[in-house]
Parts: sequence; structure tokens; C-alpha cells
Amino acid sequence: MKLIVIGGVAAGMSAASKLSRMDKDAQITVYERGSFLSYGACGLPYYVSGENDDYTKMIARTKEQFESMGMEIHLRHEVVKVVPEKKQVMIRDLESKRMFLDSYDKLMIATGTHPIVPPFSGRELENIHVLKTLEDGIRLQEIASRQDVRNVVIVGGGYIGIEVAEAMGHLGKNIRVIELSDRIMRTFDQEITDMAEDELRKQGVQLNLNEKVQGFTGEGKVAKVQTDRGEYEADLVLLSLGVKPATGFLDGSGIALAENGAVVIDREMRTNIEDIYSAGDCALVYNKVMEENSYIPLGTNANKCGRLAGANMAGDHQKYVGTLGSAAIKVFDLEMARTGMSEDDAKKLNMDYTTVFVKSADHPGYYPNQTPIWIKLICEKRTRRILGAQAIGNKGVVLRIDIFAVAIHANMTADDLGMADLCYAPPFAGVWDAVHIACNAVK
Repeated sequence: MKLIVIGGVAAGMSAASKLSRMDKDAQITVYERGSFLSYGACGLPYYVSGENDDYTKMIARTKEQFESMGMEIHLRHEVVKVVPEKKQVMIRDLESKRMFLDSYDKLMIATGTHPIVPPFSGRELENIHVLKTLEDGIRLQEIASRQDVRNVVIVGGGYIGIEVAEAMGHLGKNIRVIELSDRIMRTFDQEITDMAEDELRKQGVQLNLNEKVQGFTGEGKVAKVQTDRGEYEADLVLLSLGVKPATGFLDGSGIALAENGAVVIDREMRTNIEDIYSAGDCALVYNKVMEENSYIPLGTNANKCGRLAGANMAGDHQKYVGTLGSAAIKVFDLEMARTGMSEDDAKKLNMDYTTVFVKSADHPGYYPNQTPIWIKLICEKRTRRILGAQAIGNKGVVLRIDIFAVAIHANMTADDLGMADLCYAPPFAGVWDAVHIACNAVK
């Protein structure tokens, strides 16, 4: 059996590795557009900041390591067309520009995303960047480390934008975040984002909300950012306006795509065409708590679903239990994390729900360095089943949201979790943990 994998980062290499372990005779060929395989893109902001001084630490396995497993790896090769009726793909060698065909028995589509870059005027100026690939991170780190780069403007207040704002803070830059919406990181509810915005301002970040970027000016390289409210000096601009599935090459293939371009798959990672599978940021994913497919481009989903795709291409029929959209971010001195539904999600689904927002602490006050934790819960009103949880605080937040993720995964109610036997010791938690206190506050 010959497998072609399109895309060699998270989902693609997870699928290839799993199939290789299960079927020693499988012939596996990987085509990757970039120069690197199997790296942790979520670590890019911390390389830019200098907290990680070696980008190779983000690479899980090298080309040579995969080749030692018997795989055929082609970097800097882009698949430009899929022809399912012939079981062929058309590939462009990005170095030689040569075009050629290859055939498959099974196909894995794991092309990830492209950053969204609107047609701003002045977009061609130097020092305007995105942060999506390892190559992007290497270039951004080189520029950000220069002493003459002082004023950094970040366009977009999502996860990447805010992580890069913190990175630039570590480098001592003057930072401005321009966000079209009325608040940052809208996958969190407003109670949480209000506190994150306060932290950013406290750390010296200028937040320009409800403001639209119109273009850039400068002589050769960017000097100013123009918006509908004014203009701002900029030695470096990061465009962080979200991502879209990198699936344009599938046009005309017959492979079903969602409205946003994501590949439509079932819970076994199968597309609508036999022997073609997909997973990762280019595809939809089953949302366990919402009981429907969603578009949630996270590395956690990509790795799990890629692994399942590999097993299923080897002959298994494993179904993905589903994602909760669990995610976390560090915002200077604060941790933020979320899992399951937001309140906006519950409203859109016309759920009969209730919420609580409580302030607790990471451990008892009689032990040194107690810090507050704020937790918001979204629960089904009738059954008190936990639907979603969000939290923010200085420490101990993310692992507590992990507890809520397990509870949602297991369909637990607030009453169940409010009496769960969690660890207690003064350095770590109170006899009633913050998790208990939030659950027991549900009415």
C-alpha cells in the first residue's frame, strides 16, 4: 500500500508515523511545502522573545529521522492538484520549478492553514510579517532582535497577536495592538478578556480596540500604520488576523469542503471520497460538547486526529471521541485557559444554561504567596451538567481547567465535580479547591 501525505507538520507526520508502525510494508511518501517537518509551531513566540534560543528544539523529528523509518520525504514540494479518479497528485518542486505526477493507494491531506492577509496598501514594504511557520519565526526573531527596531505594531488581538505582544515585551519594545473588534481573544468571554486587557495595559501595551487598519507607509520599509482613527509609528508590523484552511489546491477535486474551505471529514478522518483522509488545521473536527463538526485549528486536535487517520488507513475504524477546544495562553503575569462552550456558544445553540463567575485562590492565605483565581462556568440549567469553563489568574489556572475538561468529557455535573476528591495541601490548594468553590456556586 502506498500512502501519499500532503503536509509534513503535526497531523501529516502523526498519520505517517502511526501507519509506519502498524504496516511495516507500507510505502509512505511525504510532500511538504516548507523547509522543516514535525515542529511545534505553538513555541514560535517564545523563540522570537529569546526565551528559547534554539529553534531546533521545536523540531520533534528531522527529515533524516523519518527517512530512517523508511519514509520518502520531499521538502519544498507543493501539491497543486489532486485527481481522485486517477488516484494521482500533481506536485511542483519549489526549488527547480519542475512539475510532476505521483500516484497513491491512499491519500492524507494535512496542509494546515494560510495566514489571512488582506490587500492592505503598502503590504509590500519590508518588516511586515506573519508568524505561521518555523521559517516565519526565524525571520521575525532576526528582525525583532535588532536595536533599531523599537516600535512594534501587532494587527489582530487573537492568540498569536497577544503571545507576540508578550514576546516583544520581553525584548523591551514599544508595543501597540490594533484590534477591529471591541475586545481581544473572543473565544473567551468578556469577564476574562477584560482582565487580560488590564494586564496588557499594565505591562505598557497600547490597546487600540474598535479600530481598522487601512494600510502602511514608508520608504522601502514600513514606517507608519494607518487606521480609520489615525497613524502610528512602526519599525515592525506583525499581521495576526487569523488563518484559513490551505485547501485551494482541492478546487475541482470533488473533495467536500466546508464554507470556510476546511475539508469535511467524519469521525474516522475520512473525506467523502474513498481512500482520502484528512486531519489537522485544514479540516473540520468533531466537537464533543456541541455534538457537531467545528473548525478548531489547534495542535492538540491535529496530533490526535492524525494518529487516528494513520491507524484507520492501516485498516482500523477508530472514531475520534471529539474535541472540547481546550486552549491556554500566558499573558505576561497571567494564565488564561478555557474548555468546552463559551457563553456565546450556549446562546447560539439556544441552550437553557446558567453561569457563575467566582473569585477564589490557588492555595490558602496562611501559606505564602497566595494569588487569586477567577473561574467562570457555563452549565446546563436543568441537569447542572458542565458545558464550559474559563479561568484567569497568576498561577495554577491551566491545570484546573484541565480538571474541568475531564469533567466535561465525562458529562459530569457541577454537583459531581464539587465533591470530587482533589488533592489538598497548603502549598498547592485549599481543602475546598477553587474548582470545588466554582462548582458549588452553581445555582
